[in-house]
Amino acid sequence: MPSSSASQAPAPDPDRRPPGGPVLQDSVTEAISAAFFEELASVGYARLSLEAVAKRAGAGKAAIYRRWPSKLEMTVALVSAVAVDAPEVADSGTLRGDVLAFLTELAGALRHRLISKIIPDLVAEGTRNPELGQALFTAVRDARRIKATHMLERAIERGELPADVDREFALDLLAGPLYWRLAVVHTPTAPDYLDRLADKLLAAFIA
Repeated sequence: MPSSSASQAPAPDPDRRPPGGPVLQDSVTEAISAAFFEELASVGYARLSLEAVAKRAGAGKAAIYRRWPSKLEMTVALVSAVAVDAPEVADSGTLRGDVLAFLTELAGALRHRLISKIIPDLVAEGTRNPELGQALFTAVRDARRIKATHMLERAIERGELPADVDREFALDLLAGPLYWRLAVVHTPTAPDYLDRLADKLLAAFIA
């Protein structure tokens, strides 16, 4: 789900002008976006206030409302932008290489000082706030899973996986163990952990 560029989320509106409103300044949008992620990591979604975000950004509250009409929409837009902006898994030429690259990128994101706090909070909040949960799961989960699916499809084309491989099961396995270890139980990993995990995942895919 997440990228280490969380504090540099792109603006949600490409034409930079709300209907009937002034042109939005990129520098202000970037300051608000960075302040949003810092505040979200600090206090969590439930206690997040747009006033605090504006103060941290050195902007007026009106500047936020010119970009996003509510805390919910601001959260979904900025978090989704980071997720969608995450790079595709580079084609290493082998499924194992691709899986290891995927795990390395995911581990880096889950260890990020902001993301490591934001993701567990949003997952928990999503169970209490169905509207937030559904919006984030649709925008973030689906975007990430589509990119991971491309990795599986490459492996099928190379003959490393059967055409009838259970894609949904494989996608669940890709992120699940590492997320549990780093984001839920916060257990340190040995230097060879990702290599060993990649081997176990490949064995599970073709079992």
